[in-house]
Amino acid sequence: MPETTSERVIRVIVATQKLAAERVGEESTFRELGIDSLDGLNIVFALEEEFAIAVPDEDVKDFTSVREVVAGIDRLLAGKDA
Repeated sequence: MPETTSERVIRVIVATQKLAAERVGEESTFRELGIDSLDGLNIVFALEEEFAIAVPDEDVKDFTSVREVVAGIDRLLAGKDA
């Protein structure tokens, strides 16, 4: 079974931030995880590569939790398929 968007986003965050996988869930906020704006940019670059998409700058500023990132990626993927 292929990974869900959520699972892929969490995997990228865990890998880029070198966090324990059990620490990161869809309800996690970047503040809870100690992710600052520079870390956030690194995550976005990794997500763009993972999903083969471009994340607009205006979307990036709205990402403050894993759930928001997943929702944003899902929107971008839906637009890419259309």
